[in-house]
Amino acid sequence: MHRSRIGLVLIDHPEEDWDRALAFWAGVQGVTPSGDDEYRSLGTLGPVSFDAQRLGAGTPARLHLDIESDDVAAEVARVVALGARVVDEREGYTVLEDPGGLLFCVVPVQTGERFEQEAHTWDE
Repeated sequence: MHRSRIGLVLIDHPEEDWDRALAFWAGVQGVTPSGDDEYRSLGTLGPVSFDAQRLGAGTPARLHLDIESDDVAAEVARVVALGARVVDEREGYTVLEDPGGLLFCVVPVQTGERFEQEAHTWDE
C-alpha cells in the first residue's frame, strides 16, 4: 500500500527568460517568490503548491506536474501501468511522460500536512 497525490504545479523557464518569467508569475499571484536559484515558490493553487523551476539555456518553457508519493517506486509502477513512460530515473525521483507526451515527475512527499490530508491510498 502507498499514497500519492498531485502536489505541485511547476512553471519551467530556461535561464535566459527566468527573471522576467518569475517576476510575471509572482505578479500574477501577488507574492514575493521564495526559494533557491533553481526552484522558487509562488504560493499555492488551492491545496497544490505553485512553483517556478529554472531550466538550462535553450530548453523550451513548459508546465509540469509533480505527483508526490510516500513510495516513489510503487507510484512509478502504478502510473506506468496506466500508460506512462519513464524518461529518466534520477536520485530520489523519476521523470515520466504521459501517453500524450507531456512530462511529469514522481517525487517524494513535498507538502507535509497537505499530503497527509489529501493523498489517495493505493493497494498494491
